Amino acid sequence: MREILGRRRRLLSRRGGGKPELIGAALTFATQWQWPVLPGVAADAQARSRCGCPDPECTVPGAHPFDPGLLTATTDERMVRWWWTNRPAAPIVLATGGTAPCAVSLPAPAAARALEALDRTGMRLGPVVASPARWSILVRPYGMEQLGELLYTKDFVPGSLRFHGEGGYLALPPSATGQGAIRWERAPLPGSASPWVPDVEAVVDAVVDALTRTGVSAPEL
Repeated sequence: MREILGRRRRLLSRRGGGKPELIGAALTFATQWQWPVLPGVAADAQARSRCGCPDPECTVPGAHPFDPGLLTATTDERMVRWWWTNRPAAPIVLATGGTAPCAVSLPAPAAARALEALDRTGMRLGPVVASPARWSILVRPYGMEQLGELLYTKDFVPGSLRFHGEGGYLALPPSATGQGAIRWERAPLPGSASPWVPDVEAVVDAVVDALTRTGVSAPEL
């Protein structure tokens, strides 16, 4: 029996398994925090900078849903456990909006400066998700009408700001994608219930003000 179990572990390892941190994180998001998740398409096994999806020019390699589609995102423990038991290395993708957090993302260099500026003002932020290229500040769910009204009031909004709202998605830690490792730049408190996140208005106001005051250069924006 021990020999059979040992062979099974080695087989899972060769398949890219042995990722208990992924299934554990996915279950925490889904069951404890009630964030609907689903597995992302993996990066290309032959070239990790490319995506495993059919699009040769995919701009978010390995960091988006493919099969199943975004609408299948769920908080059901049995479904989440089945997905990551069968695809143990799959990135964890959050379906943003609805009752789940949304996000505001910007390029990593600008985001680092913005967070430093916000810390100096004492602004409270919730979790921040980081990839090598972009950081995403989680915010409360918002609708497109709310976002449109917010942006209309601004004289200047950096064109590189991206908004992950209703119908959007975001790869969560500790996923590995073609963009690199996904990690927490600001992690939720250990053992907490669903993490607190700020309103989108507060984040956009503060980020735009911080970027303006710190004089972030155009390439960073």
